[in-house]
Amino acid sequence: MPETILPLSLSGVSYEAQGQRLIDGLSIVFAAGPRSIVLGPNGAGKSLLLRLCHGLLRPTSGRVAWAGAGDRAKDGAEVARHQAMAFQRPVLLRRSALANVTYPLALRGVPRKRRKERALAALERAGLADLAQRPARVLSGGEQQRLALARAWVLEPQVLFLDEPTANLDPGATRRIEALIDGFHRNGTKIVMTTHDLGQARRLADEVLFLHCGRLVERAPAETFFDCPESREAAAFLKGDLLW
Repeated sequence: MPETILPLSLSGVSYEAQGQRLIDGLSIVFAAGPRSIVLGPNGAGKSLLLRLCHGLLRPTSGRVAWAGAGDRAKDGAEVARHQAMAFQRPVLLRRSALANVTYPLALRGVPRKRRKERALAALERAGLADLAQRPARVLSGGEQQRLALARAWVLEPQVLFLDEPTANLDPGATRRIEALIDGFHRNGTKIVMTTHDLGQARRLADEVLFLHCGRLVERAPAETFFDCPESREAAAFLKGDLLW
């Protein structure tokens, strides 16, 4: 087993763009185990938070740090090997479904024969084995998202960031994505996910982080959050009220 890259610590993290502070002084620790679901209204900073955690953006101020045994900081290359991210709109290569899954294994130096075996197993898990040779970009939206998750699965990430992975999908496709996410969790992968779907959040969350205006307003176990939110903003959000 590789040394863990968790916990992930954000210390006083802020992010500014075009003179606006979009993330404001976040201090959060993500530990292994519970599925962390990030909720909040549009513009709260949910997607930005995931991008900062994943390393796609650098904070304007503050620190994002991964740690291993003995709190020894991990270098960027090592962290990148053990985390993955799936977006609302999957980013896919102009290749077959199978080639999309074998490509990251090739970058890791996995032998060609072993690459195909692992990729086919990942496609089978995602229910895409029959579509292995189909061009990835002609797949349906739900199939493309499952392909993105198969590509993540084959890398065996310790942490998986998911940004609205079922947005614009029908209920059947959504349930299949949720089943894959649950499989990651049961396999030991830390899930950090944004969603606008409160029903989905109730189904998947172990804990909820509620953002508003770039600030962490509330963090609580899922049952506590949904039954008895402590903050005025979270209570209003759950009732469907607009937040400004």
